[in-house]
Amino acid sequence: MTAALASGSIDERWTAARAAAELPNGLSLLSDALSREADPRVREAIFTSITRTRTPESAAALLPYLHSDDASLRAGALDALRAMPEATAPHLPGLLTNKDADVRVLACELVRNQPVGEANRLLRPILTTESQANVCGAAVEVLAEVGGTDLLPFLAECAGRFPDDPFLGFAIQIASDRIGSQASNRG
Repeated sequence: MTAALASGSIDERWTAARAAAELPNGLSLLSDALSREADPRVREAIFTSITRTRTPESAAALLPYLHSDDASLRAGALDALRAMPEATAPHLPGLLTNKDADVRVLACELVRNQPVGEANRLLRPILTTESQANVCGAAVEVLAEVGGTDLLPFLAECAGRFPDDPFLGFAIQIASDRIGSQASNRG
């Protein structure tokens, strides 16, 4: 299995990747294979197998790929992490404070799959402390779907911090309107 995953034909690597999740050292084998695999079909099989394990360790194995310059690796890791929200949850606070703004944007997207209360708790600090408007925009986009009325003052504060950013101002207005409308529909 290890040899097939490392140097077999594309079909052999694909088959080995699909089976590796069942092995005791499968995550290690899959992580190693992903770091060197170039074939998109085999990469997809590796991501699928890592996702099937659904552990915080499997999520941790995918986190470095959020920094990748290879868009397909980054997208594959993001999709795999989305598919296992419980395993990803312990890593979200670190991702949301990562030094790389692009990773923080991706982390906001991952928060979308968390329970509503947790998503609100995780994204509230972005509204009040984040220095990058694009990261705030990503948080606002998620909060437009899952935010509660308790976040309206934080959205207003965020808008005040970026008065010259028309996109962010528009996104905050849309989110505030949605949250307010959802609250009045419930009440």
